[in-house]
Amino acid sequence: MTRWLLTAIISLMALPGLTPVANAAAEAKRVTVTGEMIDTWCYYSGVMGGREAVVGSAHHTCALWCSAGGIPVGLLTESGDVYLVLKLEGKGTGSVDETLLSVQSDKLTADGLLYERDGLKYLVVEKIVANEGLVNKNHEDFGVVPGFAIPKKTLKELAK
Repeated sequence: MTRWLLTAIISLMALPGLTPVANAAAEAKRVTVTGEMIDTWCYYSGVMGGREAVVGSAHHTCALWCSAGGIPVGLLTESGDVYLVLKLEGKGTGSVDETLLSVQSDKLTADGLLYERDGLKYLVVEKIVANEGLVNKNHEDFGVVPGFAIPKKTLKELAK
């Protein structure tokens, strides 16, 4: 009985469309993407506030710390799409690398291979085509503390 069951399972797996997803190779598509290099922890978790608080030079130092600490980086487009960057010009993003740190928070145009799976977009950046540098708000424009973090009332008013 066991031999029959094993033969039946192997036969079913050979049918088109029934191959386990784990064995299916993802097909890459060549893309050129423009966006800001972000740290995905602050962006997805909301720990620093809204999405407007985790971009640009107002968030640059934190983005460097996260990147240096091994937090995955992403490329955030103006339309709000996030591409998780797996490699940047041949180097994995899981380890600290000068290239990775030198482009954190910069607006980049990247050419590479896009893989999509389960609604996530993964990007292997083969070449940084353009780097516009830090183009988003700076501390003078944005303020040292993002506006949403400043209480509407003073501590004395809240104590009353």
